[in-house]
Amino acid sequence: MKQTKTSKIALVSILAALSVVLGYFVKIPTPTGFLTLLDAGIFFTAFYFGSREGAVVGGLGGFIIDLISGYPHWMFFSLLFHGSQGYLAGVKGKWQWLGLVLATIIMVAGYVLASAWMNGWGTSHTRNRPKSCAKYRWYDSRLSSLS
Repeated sequence: MKQTKTSKIALVSILAALSVVLGYFVKIPTPTGFLTLLDAGIFFTAFYFGSREGAVVGGLGGFIIDLISGYPHWMFFSLLFHGSQGYLAGVKGKWQWLGLVLATIIMVAGYVLASAWMNGWGTSHTRNRPKSCAKYRWYDSRLSSLS
């Protein structure tokens, strides 16, 4: 079947919507937010269609998931980082492996830098540590006895 521009737009729109649904309903909580399966939709679209379509699905998917999940302060970061991830994941040819590595690095490093910028550059690791760890409970009890 010959793919027209209209059918390609419709298919990319459906993939973006499916990525948002998959990312919204399958959320893994983390201390600083949540982890979704949006990346599966981004990589699938980028592999199947290419860089431009991967960037559209990644950017729109990340933006919409943050909007409806209650993290509006992350929307524009997600648009930028997941869009870049989709664009780089869609690199074809002998440099495809480099595109995949860069896509992952850009997304992870982008969120680390954005988190540091939003929470302060001097945020210590104890601020986001798990509360259930026995070692940290001992540390907390030692600190509370000093105050």
